[in-house]
Amino acid sequence: MSKTAFLFTALLVFSSVSLPVLGSEKLYIYTESFPPYNMSSTGRAFEHNGDGIDGLCTEMVKAVLDESGLDHVVKLRNWDYGYNRALNKKNHGIFCTTYTESRAPRFKWVGPLTTNLWTIFAPAGTNLKIDKLEDTRGLLYAGYRGDVMTEYLLERGYKVSEMESDDLNPRRLELGQVDLWIAEKLAGPYFASQQNVEGLVPVYSFNEAELYLAMNVDTPDDVIQKLNKGLETIKSNGIYEAIETKYGL
Repeated sequence: MSKTAFLFTALLVFSSVSLPVLGSEKLYIYTESFPPYNMSSTGRAFEHNGDGIDGLCTEMVKAVLDESGLDHVVKLRNWDYGYNRALNKKNHGIFCTTYTESRAPRFKWVGPLTTNLWTIFAPAGTNLKIDKLEDTRGLLYAGYRGDVMTEYLLERGYKVSEMESDDLNPRRLELGQVDLWIAEKLAGPYFASQQNVEGLVPVYSFNEAELYLAMNVDTPDDVIQKLNKGLETIKSNGIYEAIETKYGL
């Protein structure tokens, strides 16, 4: 073999080994502590991989990711951190994210994974009767920053005292620091039990919302297609139904 032929062959071999495969970059998927949908299984505030994260949405997303065959890591952080990573970095995503018209163009969407029901909680022993959301105008809500339910109320002129997370809001309601607390129908009682707060009353529910995995808009379309195909597969093979049954749905 001539020297020129040898160099050409070596270059071809090197190129075939070194070039990345399109769409093979690792996916970075974030979630927040929002039990029973997403939560640390160890009790830590943050988790660096999926082994320490549990919950209804988490199990669904893990199953979708495994089915897709895509390289990935799942992390638990606070909502603002994960949301901003998904908003600004290719191949980053966050779940479970409520799909809204305002959010629609900001992400590429995988789902729906499940639904939740927005619920207004009042203190134990309340006599408050609510027939429509407008009946609560003038009352002070507990909410948390960046949450879609909090944003919904603020956009409509309701008063919301925002925290960085939802953890302390049941106690704030019990202590009379706020009049009402907006939370999700399943998650609300879970948060309250963690704070040893009992007897909170769900006085009004509205706006059943679909929850998704939201991926950064620069994530390749073939990746989104693989993820949605993975969701279709777990729905057809019984995994999806088994997860819902486990969490009482």
